Amino acid sequence: MIVLGIDPGFAIVGFGVLRSEPGSQSLVSCGAITTPAGLPLPTRLLQIDRDMGELLETFHPDAMAVEELFFTNNLTTGIGVAQARGVILTAAERAGVPIYEYTPSEVKLAVVGYGKAEKKQVMDMTKRLLRLKSVPKPDDAADAVAIALCHARSHTSRLQAPDDAKPGSGRYAVRNK
Repeated sequence: MIVLGIDPGFAIVGFGVLRSEPGSQSLVSCGAITTPAGLPLPTRLLQIDRDMGELLETFHPDAMAVEELFFTNNLTTGIGVAQARGVILTAAERAGVPIYEYTPSEVKLAVVGYGKAEKKQVMDMTKRLLRLKSVPKPDDAADAVAIALCHARSHTSRLQAPDDAKPGSGRYAVRNK
């Protein structure tokens, strides 16, 4: 199974592509989609859509794992990220790729074993589990790899959801076929 992990954003969208087989995951590729700060938001969103289409076409993932949004102090940034996330989800839906969503705590739990782990612990375990020489760069790509790893590890360790699962139900959301 090929898993595309996405850390959504509108300035930087991190991506990580893993090959996952029972008991084994390996990094295929990772990086970031970046959009210039001076461009209007609609132009940035269009670039994200085009680049996502290219990623989906290049890697033909069997699943896309995306981090769910959580808002902290900056609501304006959160709105832009939410709009970019909508473009990302639409691109996957258009390509027919099933979408799975994970909270930051679920990613930490799947990768480290502790839902309140520090970012450094997540990155260290990601590096160890994938047998990498170093943590992927930039940080957004490293986060996306951890999200993909979360899906790869948790997807093979539980019973599959029924085809009629409702998005947002249970631990993850499933795209209906």
